Amino acid sequence: MTTTALVAAAPAQVARATIAHHSKSFALASRLLPARIRDQTAVVYTWCRRADDAVDEGGGDGAAAVARLTAELDDAYAGVAADPVLAAFGEVARARELPRRYPEELLAGMAMDVADTRYATMEELYRYCWRVAGVVGLMMTHVFGVTDDDAVVPAAHLGIAMQLTNISRDVAEDWARGRLYLPDELLARHGAGGLADALGGPLPGDAIAPVGAAVAELLALADRHYRASDAGVIALPWRAAIAVRAAHGVYRAIGGRVARAGHDVTAGRAVVPTGAKLMRVAGAVARVTASSPRRFLRLVAGRAGHVPRRTLEVADVPRL
Repeated sequence: MTTTALVAAAPAQVARATIAHHSKSFALASRLLPARIRDQTAVVYTWCRRADDAVDEGGGDGAAAVARLTAELDDAYAGVAADPVLAAFGEVARARELPRRYPEELLAGMAMDVADTRYATMEELYRYCWRVAGVVGLMMTHVFGVTDDDAVVPAAHLGIAMQLTNISRDVAEDWARGRLYLPDELLARHGAGGLADALGGPLPGDAIAPVGAAVAELLALADRHYRASDAGVIALPWRAAIAVRAAHGVYRAIGGRVARAGHDVTAGRAVVPTGAKLMRVAGAVARVTASSPRRFLRLVAGRAGHVPRRTLEVADVPRL
């Protein structure tokens, strides 16, 4: 059965509804994609979301949930999964030659959450961001059909940038869930060393300012990764390039909203209004259209029509 048939049977509606419910920004960007790629993108997103929910809702036994998800991944890649979402993901994985290493790394990132991992260094946080978001960007290069293997490192940069933005936006929400992603060395640099010891209670009032300074530094790092991701957009098909540019713009705008609130993590969730999102979409169309001559030259040169041949590891992504 084709991906289109599978998705029509159950997952396309489920997958698109999943995106719409969990990520309005991602849903907006995905609407810019051609139908087949949009469906495949939705299937990959839904598998990621399904895995995340299975860990979060694992009845307190997150380790068992991760083990079960790993076994399900075996079935998906072998083409024997009975669950429609898993079957659809397996078909996309085979059709788009998704390296199994990428979903395995995503599950390893979820295992870090299960273990309530504390982050002592920025390098440890970097590995987490790679696992839960960098590899998602890499899976998307396969789904989109990149024109050049050089796009894979920028794709990882974009995923990492988005995760750093999420972490910066959600400090207070994560704290309420007993999680702290800001590394000890970053917090200590801004006068909030040992903050993780206070988890389980209210966020200390005297930590709000230093945590805000730490968030400002994290968003500055995210901006460097956003800039590094720009080099890969030219290697994407036209509509995929617009979708990626739009997602890039919206997520970067979330960081801008956090900054305008003075990086105060208690100021409430930073949200980009619909009108502002549509402006980012318009900007994405303009920028990608302006690159059309270069995109045409790449096509003439034959740098198109294959999935990436390179499987990236975290060590392959430059630290910025």
